[in-house]
Amino acid sequence: MSGEFAEIPITRVQDYWNRRPCNIRHSTAEIGTKEYFDQVEARKYLVEPHIPAFAEFERWKGKKVLEIGCGIGTDTINFARAGAEVTAVDLSVESLKLAQQRAEIFGLSDRIKFYEVDAEKLSEYIPSQKYDLVYSFGVIHHSPHPEKIIEQIRQHFVHSGSELKIMVYYRYAWKVLWIMLTNGRGQFWKLDRWIAEHSEAQTGCPVTYSYTKKTVVDLIGEGFEIKEKYVEHIFPYRIKDYVKYQYVKEWYWRIFPNSIFRTLEKKLGWHLCVTAKAK
Repeated sequence: MSGEFAEIPITRVQDYWNRRPCNIRHSTAEIGTKEYFDQVEARKYLVEPHIPAFAEFERWKGKKVLEIGCGIGTDTINFARAGAEVTAVDLSVESLKLAQQRAEIFGLSDRIKFYEVDAEKLSEYIPSQKYDLVYSFGVIHHSPHPEKIIEQIRQHFVHSGSELKIMVYYRYAWKVLWIMLTNGRGQFWKLDRWIAEHSEAQTGCPVTYSYTKKTVVDLIGEGFEIKEKYVEHIFPYRIKDYVKYQYVKEWYWRIFPNSIFRTLEKKLGWHLCVTAKAK
């Protein structure tokens, strides 16, 4: 199933996220302080308010959660706060350093185990055990072979009734059209490469796959029953203001009532959110 990016070494992906961990600039406070982590969380859920509803943090109290791609630990901390026993893995050692620091600051280190992991070889790094939830938000599409991650989950980390919650990028999103109009110069035959190049806040991501509602089902494959899939999230803010921590919408989004904007998010959102149950 791997395509455009199958031959890219995983070390290139690791180097990219080590240079600038995801969301690291979500605060102007001193990195690693409580104030910093509080501001990072506030900004993340302001811009992506659909995440808590998708993750259902409170639902996993007393349960075992495996998070694939924890980054600097925003969702990780909220699973632990809610009472889950969390195993959090990431490819980026720089991200993990901050996630571990975050857990210590909030007194949650005893509820979270962190591992530096290539998720395509997950069972080689962490003990095989069954989790109630396997969660991965915006991560596996950055791996050269996402289907290998799903196969690892299927074979080693779920039992009948376990849930899989993943977010991958949606191929028919407004953002894809915006990328092609502003950067792609109409070169639709290079669509995958242009999406990867401009998929993140920092340009040059080496691997980014995108999926339709059909191809994400193919990715998850046998052994899971799809319970829900939907799209969410259009980023409406002007970048020049956003980087200064000011939230001014682009003029073309300001003309729409919020109800229409929300309808468009459900049709053209960048985040394809899928919940599946292991059979």
